[in-house]
Amino acid sequence: MLRRKPTRLELKMDDIEEFEGVRKDLESRKKQREEAEAAAGEEAAAAIALGTDHRSREQIINDRIGYKAQPKGGGRAAHFGAFEF
Repeated sequence: MLRRKPTRLELKMDDIEEFEGVRKDLESRKKQREEAEAAAGEEAAAAIALGTDHRSREQIINDRIGYKAQPKGGGRAAHFGAFEF
């Protein structure tokens, strides 16, 4: 395999200015998104605090993660004496 000499990369002032512009743009977008999420979170917390949603905290969490609670079988079948669970 042939080896070649390393190439030299030069960083120009235009490159630095472009990088700074892109970085500031990304930071401003991130800040706007965080502010929007914080505002949405506050509205959701206020709605829960005001009682507009009558579900319990546990039900809200279960809905958010997609958990569907299955009712346990009641009566004597659930006891150890019958060996059924």
